[in-house]
Amino acid sequence: MIGYVTVGTNDIEKAAVFYDRIAELLDTPRMMEDPGNFIAWGKLDGGAGIGLTKPFNGEPATVGNGVMVALAARDEDHVKAIYDAAIELGGTCEGEPGWRGDSFYAAYFRDLDGNKLNAFIMKMG
Repeated sequence: MIGYVTVGTNDIEKAAVFYDRIAELLDTPRMMEDPGNFIAWGKLDGGAGIGLTKPFNGEPATVGNGVMVALAARDEDHVKAIYDAAIELGGTCEGEPGWRGDSFYAAYFRDLDGNKLNAFIMKMG
């Protein structure tokens, strides 16, 4: 149902380093780019992609309260690798990797602009 999501940034070059590494861990390449304005990562035959953009209205990018992008991981180790990379790249912790209930494993973090993301797996009982 979802084709892609975008997150805003006030420093696209700096934020691109963060998202390039996360996308690399998810085996997802850059698929479209307008230098200095936006970058999109995704696969034409894959699920939803993610875009990084400077707001088109010229106003500063701000964080949406309650908005989060969830990144599907392969397994617990993959969740941890994505989380560790995010923190290493200057992201901030919003919840270390761990089980939330008995079927949802996730780690929560914010990017350099404060956008909230998580990496997760679900195991159906």
